[in-house]
Amino acid sequence: SSHVSMYRNLIFPCQACVRHNSNRVSCAKVDRKYYERLYPTLLVFPNGSTINIRNPQPRQIIQLPIDITKLTPEEQAALRRRRQPKTEIKLEKEIEDNYDRRKYLKYIKK
Repeated sequence: SSHVSMYRNLIFPCQACVRHNSNRVSCAKVDRKYYERLYPTLLVFPNGSTINIRNPQPRQIIQLPIDITKLTPEEQAALRRRRQPKTEIKLEKEIEDNYDRRKYLKYIKK
């Protein structure tokens, strides 16, 4: 009987390993090449119009890029201005300090 317990892990390797359940999948990303179903997705065209499509990958929204070569020079300049980072204007407010400590000394017990 001691020999059986000694070689139990070699005979039955499944009992020695950890069994995973369905909760393991929630921790990892499902990286599939082909998905089993089609998912409802919102497709946004360059002119701003939208349609609902069925996409094989689970995406919520897909935005098509704008072709800059087909825009007028004014529209190209406006697009470049929109894509540049905004400069923040910092306003520093001066706070008047008219606090008088001696006014509250009557409330402090000595």
